[in-house]
Amino acid sequence: MMYVPFLPPVWLAGVASLGAAKILDNMEIGHNVMHGQYDWMREDTYNSREFDWDTVCPGEQWKHSHNYMHHTFTNILGEDRDIGYGVLRMARDQKWNPYYLGNLGYATALMLLFEWGVMLHDLEVENIIQGKRKWSDVKGLVKGMWRKASKQVAKDYLLWPALTGPFFVSTLVGNAGANLIRNVWTYSIIFCGHFPSGAQTFAAEDCQDETKGQWYLRQMLGSANIDGSDLFHIMSGNLSHQIEHHLFPDVPANRYPEMAPEVEAICTKYGLPYNTGSLRRQLGSTWMKIAKLSLPNWMTRDDNDVVVTIERTPTAVDVA
Repeated sequence: MMYVPFLPPVWLAGVASLGAAKILDNMEIGHNVMHGQYDWMREDTYNSREFDWDTVCPGEQWKHSHNYMHHTFTNILGEDRDIGYGVLRMARDQKWNPYYLGNLGYATALMLLFEWGVMLHDLEVENIIQGKRKWSDVKGLVKGMWRKASKQVAKDYLLWPALTGPFFVSTLVGNAGANLIRNVWTYSIIFCGHFPSGAQTFAAEDCQDETKGQWYLRQMLGSANIDGSDLFHIMSGNLSHQIEHHLFPDVPANRYPEMAPEVEAICTKYGLPYNTGSLRRQLGSTWMKIAKLSLPNWMTRDDNDVVVTIERTPTAVDVA
């Protein structure tokens, strides 16, 4: 919470510090703890069943949509709802319609309000709108969202500001600013790990009767890394090593940097792509993809110059 008066240098430093704390709570601690990466410690504070993070999304719902749905069906169109979060067109195989002309606008709104987008993720709002899911099916989810979000909103925008007395407004604005910082950073890291140029998506029929080896291959082909310093990797919760995270989601994230060279060496040995680049490069290609996919396929070209197909036979891959 923000206690500092609205004096720009001090206030800005306070907002930046709180934003950094929220990023660490969300990514370095929350994401990794709720993956069960530290359950082996038998420490309640860092146990996936006990931990509660500083965001509006209920942990149990996130673990279903992320740990199960996303990590099981990674980048399979129609099954992994992280492809576009039910809002965006993020693959050329998604059927285009005029709604997607707003792709850039929807992506910007999702970035600014990312914690709310994550909260609504398990609700499958687009399926409710299309009549594929009834409101009666999601009553339990809505109740959980209301309980978690109301507590979070009350804490950030009522209780903590009220405790600062005459600085209520500056504290409220500061808390909102810190949440915005966390939302933009988290969105950017996550999208750079899944959607830059070269990250692949897959048709459900190509993943039927998938072997364990083919599952690992799909995890790698649908992910991308971001180069950076040790501090950068900490601030991303090591989701800058998204390839290693998708291969081994239950391994403590601080081990990913030492695993990465071995994974890259295996890719080189077998002629497989290892998608990595600077934050600027990955973020730029991600936003370029969002822009291109707002248009019909015939108006743009496919930037994936190397496509690796997952075979449904014992042969592992075919590099085109």
